[in-house]
Amino acid sequence: MENPKVQEVIEKQVLTVAKAVEDKLDDEIAALDRLDIDDLEALREKRLLQMKKMAEKRSRWISLGHGEYTEIPSEKDFFSVVKASDRVVCHFYRENWPCKVMDKHLSILAKQHIETRFVKVHAEKSPFLAEKLKIVVLPTLALIKNAKVDDYVVGFDQLGGTDEFSAEELEERLAKAQVIVFEGESSLNSSKSSNTKRSVRQSENYDSDSE
Repeated sequence: MENPKVQEVIEKQVLTVAKAVEDKLDDEIAALDRLDIDDLEALREKRLLQMKKMAEKRSRWISLGHGEYTEIPSEKDFFSVVKASDRVVCHFYRENWPCKVMDKHLSILAKQHIETRFVKVHAEKSPFLAEKLKIVVLPTLALIKNAKVDDYVVGFDQLGGTDEFSAEELEERLAKAQVIVFEGESSLNSSKSSNTKRSVRQSENYDSDSE
C-alpha cells in the first residue's frame, strides 16, 4: 500500500504543474485576444513573405548545384562556382583512401546543408589552383565564403587524427568556420570538441598525404 503522505506530495506536484500550464495558456490566449484583425493579418503576411523568400533561396541554390556533391571539371570552372555561391566547401583530392573517406562524409553533408555548395577538385589535375591556394596535404578542404578562402581543414588532424571521424564531427568543424548553417546543438559531446580547437596546420613540412 502506498504511503498516504507520498501520494499527497505527488498530487500536489501534479496540481502545481497543471496550474502552471493553465496559467501559460491563459497568458497566450490573452496575448492573442489583444491582437486585432490587422495585427493578425500583418503577422500572417510577414510569415508568408518569409516562407516565399526561403522557397526562392532554395530554388536558386538547387539551380546552382547545391544539395549534391559534385566534381569541378576544370580549373576555370572553380572561379565561376565560388563566385555564384556565398558558401562553398571545396575538397582538393587525389585517388587515395583518406580522400575517399572525406568524399563519403561530404556526400552526406551536401544533402543536409543545401545552403552550401559542396564540390571537389582533383589536385594533381589542377596545379595552378593547388599552388595558388597552397594545397600541400591531401585531402584538404578549402572553406570559401563570399568568393574568398576563409579557412582550411588540412588532413585529419582537426578531426581526431584518424580516418574514423564521423560526418557529425566534420559538420561541427564546418559550422565553427560558419561555412554551413548549423541549427540546434551538435550531437557530439563536449569531450570531442577539443579536436576542433586545434589551429589549422598549413605548413611546407606537410609533403605527404594523411594516411
